[in-house]
Amino acid sequence: MVTVIGITGPTGAGKTTLLREVERLGGAVIDCDAVYHEMLERDASLQFALEAAFGPLRDASGGIDRKKLGTVVFGDPGKLKQLNTVVHGAVSDRARRLIEAYGEQGRGLAAVDAISLIESPLMELCKLTVAVLAPPQVRVERIMAREGIVEDYAWSRVRAQKPDRYFIQHCDHTLINDCSSAEEFSQKARDFLKEVLS
Repeated sequence: MVTVIGITGPTGAGKTTLLREVERLGGAVIDCDAVYHEMLERDASLQFALEAAFGPLRDASGGIDRKKLGTVVFGDPGKLKQLNTVVHGAVSDRARRLIEAYGEQGRGLAAVDAISLIESPLMELCKLTVAVLAPPQVRVERIMAREGIVEDYAWSRVRAQKPDRYFIQHCDHTLINDCSSAEEFSQKARDFLKEVLS
């Protein structure tokens, strides 16, 4: 039986650090963003479902052209909702199969990393859920350093995301990243995992 931890929270808060600590405990990590991007390129059933909903979307390599898909759905709340329904279902099914495979390998722990964990069927897979949060200024600095973007753009990304209270209300646990160094937060994340998994 695999204990599944759902990890969510806004960009730049420190989810990756917590995920690394799960791996250090021998756990598997499912990055739902990476799963989705891989499925856009290789998963015929998802590709078919997207084209059935939104029309021709292929790029030169035969995968789904994400920019073309974005142009179709963004700015249209109905189409965006339809996209999320299709994608959340497909990614959740794939995550479920990965968790089953980890169980067969004898792994007892897995973490599901998903920005839209709360809104998707992934929640049903999780024994417990964790919101990783950090002060907005800290997140802006991290995003700028990580992605090489200017401060105004980083702030627009931060402001576009759901407020902290949304994550706190819907998750079992909250891990606040208010540490002065990455090492300090790694230790805090390690201690936190030991506590919630005991």
